[in-house]
Amino acid sequence: MELHANAALSLNRRRQLARRVVEENWSLAEAAAAAEVSERTAGKWAGRYRRQGELGLLDRPSAPRRVANRTPESRIEAIAALRRLRMTGTQIAALLAMPEQTVSGILTRIGMGRLGRLGLQPAQRYERRRAGELVHVDIKKLGRIARPGHRVTGSRAARGYHRKAHEQGWEYVHIAVDDATRLAYVEVLSDERASTAVGFFANTLRFFRRYGIKVERVLSDNGACYRSALHALACRALGIRHLRTRPYRPQTNGKAERFIRTMLGGWAYGAIYRNSGERRAALDGWLWHYNHERPHRALGRQAPAARVTELNRNNVLGSYT
Repeated sequence: MELHANAALSLNRRRQLARRVVEENWSLAEAAAAAEVSERTAGKWAGRYRRQGELGLLDRPSAPRRVANRTPESRIEAIAALRRLRMTGTQIAALLAMPEQTVSGILTRIGMGRLGRLGLQPAQRYERRRAGELVHVDIKKLGRIARPGHRVTGSRAARGYHRKAHEQGWEYVHIAVDDATRLAYVEVLSDERASTAVGFFANTLRFFRRYGIKVERVLSDNGACYRSALHALACRALGIRHLRTRPYRPQTNGKAERFIRTMLGGWAYGAIYRNSGERRAALDGWLWHYNHERPHRALGRQAPAARVTELNRNNVLGSYT
């Protein structure tokens, strides 16, 4: 039972008023005066108590029992089925010849107001148990900095600089993330050729080796550098199994995609740089912060380096059992 701030009668006061009238034979005027309410209010609570007992003293919903223009349940089920096909509210309203406001209200009421992953396959989350068991690799292309962009100025107007910005070219950020620990290694390189990707991968192995991690498998998308014969030969020579995602399924390589999103917000777009050199110089500091200081929610608020230490300690202890 919820009472508004100016309620005259609580449940106990209603019970007292009703009992005075029904059981103690007080008049309505006397009971109303004692409770400091009108005779009409006193009669209402006394009547409910006489007919229903204690239950009659509870508040009743103010919504009408019947609504003449309520949307039928069959129509609501049809709206929900169309929503699972990832149709927008406007599309559903046009298809069913209904007002958009009505469709929007129904979707919100049944908990389908936001699309999100609605209608898609449920996310299949996984995490390897050993550090190095699987390393995710990917490449993010960043434009070289020619002038402050719209993320700094807030304006997308070119103002005569668009040609100069275009001529600056691109930088290719190669990343590697360990599946079990989220430990990451990043390099900013000049291209995404197979030879460049192989050189980055060799540096990645040396980086993980410094943390006592031996890489067993690597997972990438279907980019040309990862499908090349040179990359296949390098993996075979190093004794590493190369896995690739299904086409148009970036979710499989989701840990790399999520790291890129974090990296862009924290490093690439997280500060104002005068040129690309300043941005490259800031990468090592940010990467150290990510690996050793930044708490990771998927790791129980641990930093990746702390997770590496924990897994290595558990593996050492487990080797004697």
